[in-house]
Amino acid sequence: MVDVTKQIQETVGRFISDNQLLQHDRKYLIALSGGADSVAMFLILSDLRYSVEAIHCNFNLRGEESVRDENFCMRLCNAKNIPFHRVHFNTRDYAELHGQSIEMAARELRYRYFEQLRKDIGAADICVAHHQDDNVETILMNLVRGTGMKGLTGIRPRNGHVVRPMLCLSRSEILKYLDSIDDVWSGQRGQTYVTDSSNLVPDVVRNKIRLHVIPLLQEINPSFSQGILEMAVRLADAERVVDESLTHALEKAMLRKDVYSLDVIAQQPSPELVLFRLLSVHHFTSSQILDVAHHVGTSSTGTYWESPTHIVSVDRENLVVFSKDDEMVKTEGKRMRVPETGLYVYSPSQRFRFSVKPYKKPDDVSCSPFVASLDADLICWPLCIRHIEEGDRFVPFGMKGSKLVSDYLTDKKRNLYEKRSQLVITDASGKIVWLVWERTDNRFRVSETTRNILYISME
Repeated sequence: MVDVTKQIQETVGRFISDNQLLQHDRKYLIALSGGADSVAMFLILSDLRYSVEAIHCNFNLRGEESVRDENFCMRLCNAKNIPFHRVHFNTRDYAELHGQSIEMAARELRYRYFEQLRKDIGAADICVAHHQDDNVETILMNLVRGTGMKGLTGIRPRNGHVVRPMLCLSRSEILKYLDSIDDVWSGQRGQTYVTDSSNLVPDVVRNKIRLHVIPLLQEINPSFSQGILEMAVRLADAERVVDESLTHALEKAMLRKDVYSLDVIAQQPSPELVLFRLLSVHHFTSSQILDVAHHVGTSSTGTYWESPTHIVSVDRENLVVFSKDDEMVKTEGKRMRVPETGLYVYSPSQRFRFSVKPYKKPDDVSCSPFVASLDADLICWPLCIRHIEEGDRFVPFGMKGSKLVSDYLTDKKRNLYEKRSQLVITDASGKIVWLVWERTDNRFRVSETTRNILYISME
């Protein structure tokens, strides 16, 4: 007779080893809901002698049932002498405040707290009890919503600090395991667990797929779930090949950090796929990426797209990607008043020093692009440090007529990021005295009649 308990423990042990998920000299957090899946994982990992602590989230969504689940998990940990952590969330208020579904709000709250607790107790990773049936459901959900190859590869054994040691088991195997062991309290055969009644109601997409779609597909093909999992494995292998090819294509297209040649991208077998690989990680949508692809090979300089975190723009034959968290972008709209000489910190990486010294000889004029040398007596204080604005004009050093700053930067072939991050320093009358790192204004140049030089250096 097959020893089900030992067989399943060995299966999980091999899966952990093959995927390098856990180590016996590290500590791990177990997400314990009280349901069959998490209880089985809790018992298997503790029996395999891993150092674990449990965390239970009470989302306060099911009244007394939520209290029952929490108490069950606490009693289970006490019986096994394993540290127990619990947290309560006001999930409905959080979902309403952030305009999210209850399901999404619970997920966000759960994983944010998991990571916080992981760091607090010095745990290596967080173990969650996703299994093969969850994997099938996830693949079908991705298919319904519309997905690429990655969405059809399903759940990965590891995602950052979240690991899934139960992905080698089906739900039926988990239930067989629980039936094969003795209950920690009664000692009778069959470990008890709790059932979340909300999982039995087809009110969200996952429940509808679990309760209606999958049973129907299994009527058509009893081996449907196994076929889906085998497909996911094959696609994961194919994805690695494609990913390596796309990485090579992007390396070939990269001219410098975050600047890519559109000509090289256009020469790839699938420019759209290369762009998807580049931009999807920066939260650009599929429709935005397709729109970017349509501009490959066209002359549409200045066209740009924004995601919640990044901006991508077409600049002549190049594609430029930059983060909205970049200090040069985050300071847009900021104006710093400079009433006198001294050191001024515009941002953590942008510091300006203003000083005035007597002009004695031509060598006193700095040749460094990081230092502006101006006739101090021609400048009206206070000065102002700011980003360029629409309509800004100045008289570039050595010229007589004024020029739009935007035209000057275009002539210098500056891309959108460089234009948006360009700083100027103006005097009290609003005249630009220095286009920072680019050119001083000819009206404030040092001449034979200059008595004092204003030095402005950017550190």
